[in-house]
Amino acid sequence: MVGGDGLTPAVKKEADAALNAHGLIKVRVFSDDRAAREAMFVTLADELNAAPIQHIGKLLVLWRPMPEREKTVDEDRMPGPKDVKVLKFSKRGGQRPEVKTLRVLGNQRLTSGGQIKRAKKKPVSIKKRNQD
Repeated sequence: MVGGDGLTPAVKKEADAALNAHGLIKVRVFSDDRAAREAMFVTLADELNAAPIQHIGKLLVLWRPMPEREKTVDEDRMPGPKDVKVLKFSKRGGQRPEVKTLRVLGNQRLTSGGQIKRAKKKPVSIKKRNQD
């Protein structure tokens, strides 16, 4: 929002931050002078390298393509917990199966009976053990 002080550096800084975060922003101007609002619209668009989209009344709409964000890949990251639904069927045929939601952590496994057990390390053969 642009107040009575007009287009201050703080307003420009906030508009720039909003364009970086969202790409499309609306700026409300509290000025009754239409020519002054149009001048602010053009000034904001030029200084922020944004495209002036629309000027309706006291509302200015600006657009700028969002910058590409770098995705950081952490190679040491382990898989997180998984929520697994387990169905337990009753011995009587006419009842609904019981649904349980279990959280399986990275070092755990789910057995066929619906129980959680810790994952076992694979056994290493005697030959490979002696090589190290």
